[in-house]
Amino acid sequence: MIKEVIVVEGRDDITAVKRAVDAEIIAVGGFGINKKVIDRIKEAQKRQGVIVFTDPDFAGEKIRRIISKRVKGIKHAYISKQEGLKDDDIGVENASPETIKKALKNAKCEVKEKRNVFNVQDLYFFKLTVNEEAKIRREALGKELRIGYCNSAQFITRLNNYGISKEEFMKAINKVNKEIEDGKTDN
Repeated sequence: MIKEVIVVEGRDDITAVKRAVDAEIIAVGGFGINKKVIDRIKEAQKRQGVIVFTDPDFAGEKIRRIISKRVKGIKHAYISKQEGLKDDDIGVENASPETIKKALKNAKCEVKEKRNVFNVQDLYFFKLTVNEEAKIRREALGKELRIGYCNSAQFITRLNNYGISKEEFMKAINKVNKEIEDGKTDN
């Protein structure tokens, strides 16, 4: 049983999440998030807490930003594109119950105070930007840290806002580097 209310995009996502966990779920119905839905999410956040669990695509990120802007203190759960891919369709509804459980277990909170633990120099140093493998590395690291894939600027923001520690980062980047060396990334 998940304590927080899980916010997903649509009915198929509800079905997939319910196969994995017992939880209260709110479906936003895509970009058309109206005041009534936002009010339900705000109330859920006040009473139980909220985990936003949207698809790993442009639309999912946009919905995530809309909700984050209007409802403070929520958690974010992510799956990678590979974990949500089935027949050229990407979405939470395609993820296995095990993947969904892992994503929810590793949901990250946005930190209220401004953190500047990570910066662009870190991305350069670890070949996460301005490198021919940067996209692959960010995607693999985002999957490992459970913060999702995004561009370099957004990646720094997520590392800082989700309270990723240097130790957690180093453990994950070392694992990603080893997988890339061994040719084992699924990206």
